Amino acid sequence: MKLFAALAVILAASSALANPYAGQETRAIKALSTEEVRAYVEGAGTGFARAAELNRHPGPMHALELAAPLDLTPVQRETLSQLMARHKTDARGLGAAVVRLEKELDAMFAAGNPARALVEMKVAEIGAAQARYRASHLTTHLETARLLSAEQIARYDQLRGYTGAGSGDGRRDGRGGHAH
Repeated sequence: MKLFAALAVILAASSALANPYAGQETRAIKALSTEEVRAYVEGAGTGFARAAELNRHPGPMHALELAAPLDLTPVQRETLSQLMARHKTDARGLGAAVVRLEKELDAMFAAGNPARALVEMKVAEIGAAQARYRASHLTTHLETARLLSAEQIARYDQLRGYTGAGSGDGRRDGRGGHAH
């Protein structure tokens, strides 16, 4: 009998280890970790602007962090600071909307068996909110790149460790924008 009890314990432990959702049933919002909720409400980038960042379109936060080695002018610093402040306000509002919608979806399932049409509508709302959040991050990178020179962008990429940055032809005008 002890052998069967030991085997039952081992099987239960191994199935919990094999299930990546084990323990997540206690989350306030099942689909989001505490870290994900925090990132959304704080307006954090968390990789949403990676397409821009890794293709020669710096973000304002890191550009400001690298202000001295990038030799940013006082006007560039001020403009980037304003851009960052506007973006953070925007991203926090957009992120809060994602969290609110995920919470609503979670509540639908917690209340019982939601109608398929309601689930599909809520998921579409969440997807649209996530798209707005990501677009906010990406477009902020576009605005940042327009404020920097080609030399500053190249230096930024070097300082950030992007040795093969950008998949395009790399042509830029003197303001950091793409040459036409």
